[in-house]
Amino acid sequence: MIDLHTHATASDGRCTPDELVARAAAAGVTVLSVTDHDTVAACEAVAASCAGTGIEFVAGIEITAVGDETDVHVLGYFVDPRSASLGAFLSNQRQQRVDRIRRIIAKLAGHGITLDADALLQPALDDPSRSVGRPWVARAMVAAGYVISTDVAFSAWLSRGRPGFVPREGAAPEAVVEQIHDAGGIASIAHPGLLKRDDWIPPLAGAGLDAIEAYHTDHGPEDTARYLAMARRLTLAVSGGSDYHADDSHGAARPGMTSLPPDEFERLRAVRRTKGARHNSEF
Repeated sequence: MIDLHTHATASDGRCTPDELVARAAAAGVTVLSVTDHDTVAACEAVAASCAGTGIEFVAGIEITAVGDETDVHVLGYFVDPRSASLGAFLSNQRQQRVDRIRRIIAKLAGHGITLDADALLQPALDDPSRSVGRPWVARAMVAAGYVISTDVAFSAWLSRGRPGFVPREGAAPEAVVEQIHDAGGIASIAHPGLLKRDDWIPPLAGAGLDAIEAYHTDHGPEDTARYLAMARRLTLAVSGGSDYHADDSHGAARPGMTSLPPDEFERLRAVRRTKGARHNSEF
């Protein structure tokens, strides 16, 4: 099994790096990438844990871009986690996340939902490499008894159009693709079936996008077939993975639940070789 889309506690996953790798190994995963949101903080620990279990590790990330006031998630693979340019870019992304969470908490307070912003954000303030997101707010709402589940927190309060929603600020998708390339990686559009803006993919391909995440837990067979055909038409590779968070607000995904076929993984490798790694990295 090849799972190139998982999350750890460096962003909104619930598993530590060691727990993530242990669960992946138990599921039979042979190639694993951790793709935390706007941070590579877990890469070193996941790489070390993979080495101890015989799992091949791919350094990854999921960067949130913004297009037409819509979140556009771009996956990066084979990135150099020590890239200075990527590090500076991600630091700004994470600060914008902190600022957004403060605004969300302020909006919720106006509706009688009182959360301690400093306490909620403390892990990210203590360790700026950690990436805070709305799931942290949803979990705090559950813990405080305001909602019965993180799903309800999102559907009633935190999603677009709901009382606690605050639009995200961020870089354009084309700029994110460039950042990934500058860090020696290749860029893939994440779960396009959820984005529902297939018309954005060809222009992104023209701007350097390398792949489409055709295989995803929330893609049905028709979605996968459509994105495989689109990838072939645009001469792009494809990526895939479970999008595992170990959190009920992200569904019932499990490590390896969605696996990238080996031949598609080899195509991803070939794209990286063709482009040439700009950074030397042990990951």
